[in-house]
Amino acid sequence: MTVETITLGCRLNYAESATIVHSAPADEQWIVVNSCAVTNEAVRQTRQAIRRAHRRRPEAKILVTGCAAELDPTVFTTMPGVARVVGNSNKLSVFTANDVMAPAGILANVKSFVAVQTGCDHRCTFCSIWQARGPSVSLSFEAIRDAIAREIDRGAKEIVLTGVDITDYAGSLGNLCQRLLAAEPRLTRLRLSSLDSIEIDDALFELIARESRLMPHFHLSLQAGDDLILKRMKRRHSRADAVRTIERIKALRPDATIGADLIAGFPTETEEMALNSLKLIGDCDIIAGHIFPFSPRPNTPAARMPQVEREVVKARAAQLRAAAGERRARWLDSLLGSIQPALIEGEGKGHADNFAPIALEGARRGQSGKVRITARNEDHLMAVWA
Repeated sequence: MTVETITLGCRLNYAESATIVHSAPADEQWIVVNSCAVTNEAVRQTRQAIRRAHRRRPEAKILVTGCAAELDPTVFTTMPGVARVVGNSNKLSVFTANDVMAPAGILANVKSFVAVQTGCDHRCTFCSIWQARGPSVSLSFEAIRDAIAREIDRGAKEIVLTGVDITDYAGSLGNLCQRLLAAEPRLTRLRLSSLDSIEIDDALFELIARESRLMPHFHLSLQAGDDLILKRMKRRHSRADAVRTIERIKALRPDATIGADLIAGFPTETEEMALNSLKLIGDCDIIAGHIFPFSPRPNTPAARMPQVEREVVKARAAQLRAAAGERRARWLDSLLGSIQPALIEGEGKGHADNFAPIALEGARRGQSGKVRITARNEDHLMAVWA
C-alpha cells in the first residue's frame, strides 16, 4: 500500500480524501490523516489516529490535513511521523496542482460522495468550522454534473451530495438537484447530506413530493429544541420552524424518515430547556439522532458563556441517546414484514431507500431491488429478496 487515508468527521472530508489519494505520488509511502475539529473529542481522536498510524507503519510519512490542521497546525507538527501539516485551503493540491475547488468524490464501488460546496457564511456560536473552511463557495453545475458522470462511469449506483452547508448552494440546492436529475438519466439514486432546515427551498420541496430518485431520508441540523437555546446558538430557525419543516416533508413524502443533529448541555441550558430538546425527538419523529455533548471550541462565543457542569452534559447526552435509540428501535420494528427497495453497498449489507440498515445473506455489492424485512438484529434488519 503506497497511500493510505484515515478520515475523520464529515462526508466532505471523505470525498476530499479520495481526491488527495488520486494525486499522491506512486513512489512514496504516505498516510493521509484528514482531521475533524467539530468537537474537542474529534481533535483528540485525530491525535490518537496519528499515533496509531505511526506505530503501525513507521516507514510511512504522515500528512495531516483537514479542519483540525487548519485551526491549530502546531498541535500536529511535532508528533512522531508527521512530515507535513496542510490546511483546508491547500489540501486538494498538496501533491499536485489540482484546482482546490475541483469536485471531490469518493467511490466505494457502489456509493459515491460528491462535493457541491464548501465553507460556511453563518456564525453559530458553538462552531469553529467556518474558521477552518472559510466562506461558502459553490461549485458550478457543469463541474458537479461531470463529477457525477465520472462516478457513475466507475460503477457508482448512488450519489450523495455533500458539503459544509449544502442548503446554501448558490442558486438553490433544489434547483441544482432538479438540473442534475434532468441532465443525467443514469442518476437513479440521489441522496443529500446534512441540511439546514430553514434553508430548504421550494424547488427541493417540489422534488421531495414528486421525484422517486431522491432518496426519502433527510438529515437536518436542528441542534436544539428550545427557542432560547437556539437563539443563543445563533441558529436561524425556531422550534416551531423545525417541526413545521418536518411536517411538510412527511406530508409531501409519507415514506420519508428524519435524522437530526442535537447538542446536549449547551451553555446556560436548564433542565426545562433540555426537556424541550428531548421532546423534539418525538415531535419531529427523529429515527436517526446524532447526539453531541456540548464541547467548548476555542475562539467561539459559546466557549465564553456560562458552562453546564460536564457530568450534567454527559447525563443529558445519554438521555437524548436513549430516547433516540428507543424511537429508532420502534421504527425498525415497524418495518418487519414490509417490502423495501434497497441497495447492497457491501457484501451482504446495505440500506433501504429510507436509510434503514439491512443485511441480506449472499447479496453482492451493487445489487438493488425490493427486499422483504424478516427480522431485526439490534440496529440491522434481516432481509430476503422479495
